[in-house]
Amino acid sequence: MPVNDPVGDMLTRLRNASRARHDKLVLPSSKLKVEVAKVLKNEGFIADYVTHEKKPQNDITLMLKYGPDRTPVITGIKRMSKPGLRRYVAVREIPRVLGGLGISILSTSKGVMVDHEAHKQNVGGELICTVY
Repeated sequence: MPVNDPVGDMLTRLRNASRARHDKLVLPSSKLKVEVAKVLKNEGFIADYVTHEKKPQNDITLMLKYGPDRTPVITGIKRMSKPGLRRYVAVREIPRVLGGLGISILSTSKGVMVDHEAHKQNVGGELICTVY
């Protein structure tokens, strides 16, 4: 069945797998999903990700990360910009998540990046999601 919001579907699957304490998550791949996974890995929210070449569509496997006594590293993940209502922010309007403890992921003209990197490069863009 086709999905109207592939990134929203990815975030929902990630949230559900994390709460269910799964070790890994397999989902259909796209360029934007791979970039979001790369940001999550660089920021320490997932352990690793691997893309698999497959017909008709490639897959991406996310290895989830847990703290001591199997508490999930991702406690909250929220889609901000939806297909029905896109949310664009200037560099000064990028929200701080939990006072700097979480991250915002943005799609900018210079690629998909985290909020502090967008501040550093002085670019705004579409606010994809917030993670904490």
